[in-house]
Amino acid sequence: MIGFYGYPDALDGADGPTRFASEMSAPILALWGGADESIPAPVVTAFGDALGRAGIAHEFVTYPGAPHAFFGRGAPEHADACADALARVMAFLGERRPTISR
Repeated sequence: MIGFYGYPDALDGADGPTRFASEMSAPILALWGGADESIPAPVVTAFGDALGRAGIAHEFVTYPGAPHAFFGRGAPEHADACADALARVMAFLGERRPTISR
């Protein structure tokens, strides 16, 4: 599972992924903007802690100075964060690509 700047806690009365961490089984790559004021660091930490308690493999990367939706904006000042995020996504998917035997 790959998530870009998704809010992991309860939102608008609906439970978020933190609440369901114990029911998850897939590894998670989560990419966060460090300047995203709508997703506070303690909320991200709580999600990571919940995944850890549930034994779910996860990697969280926070890009300092990057705003919400940094990956989709194409702003030159976030080009390094975008390049790194894309490389991480491709590696994450590549590690999980099914092999075809002939």
